Amino acid sequence: MKDNARKDNKQLLLIDDDPNLILLVKDYLEFRGYEVIAAENGREALEILEHHVPDMIICDVMMPEMDGYTLVEHVRKDPKISWIPVLFLSAKGQSQDRVKGLSTGADVYMVKPFEPEELVAQVESSLKQANRLIRHSKGIDITQKIKVPDNVELTPTELKVVQLVAQGLANRDIAKKLEVSQRTVESHVSNMLNKTSLHNRTELARWAIESNMA
Repeated sequence: MKDNARKDNKQLLLIDDDPNLILLVKDYLEFRGYEVIAAENGREALEILEHHVPDMIICDVMMPEMDGYTLVEHVRKDPKISWIPVLFLSAKGQSQDRVKGLSTGADVYMVKPFEPEELVAQVESSLKQANRLIRHSKGIDITQKIKVPDNVELTPTELKVVQLVAQGLANRDIAKKLEVSQRTVESHVSNMLNKTSLHNRTELARWAIESNMA
């Protein structure tokens, strides 16, 4: 039995150039009560995003025409959709691949093959996190604030970067704004994740907002 009531008809945009994976993941998520729109590459996904605003994007990294990195950069530059949480699915599981994916703008990075239950858990966690961030931005009190170590100190440049992350800017745009390389921005984001023990850019953004840095 589908759990539509519990999911409140949340809409997910699933992007992958593997039709078999699309079919399997789409069926599984729909069985769990989600509405799923599918696209074969980033360019097709952008066309969909012009008319639909999903609650979350689940995206392969390596795709023809437009890869996941480029898609996420487009998403993060558009104020109407920059808040959407993004989950990367990738066959690349090295540490540098994960760092690049998270630094580019993804909120979660999962390596293929993956357990469907883990995917659902990550989707549910990301949707809850996005909802808390949206509620906070609207001035609704959140009793459970994000926690970081007490001794966290950011450099002046890291402070500028996290403020721009909280505004929804992609690393490429942050690099242009600060007149540094994109790799430098990725390094700053990675350093802040390590310092704060946070997991992704969404948590960094939320921490910046809650700490009145943004």
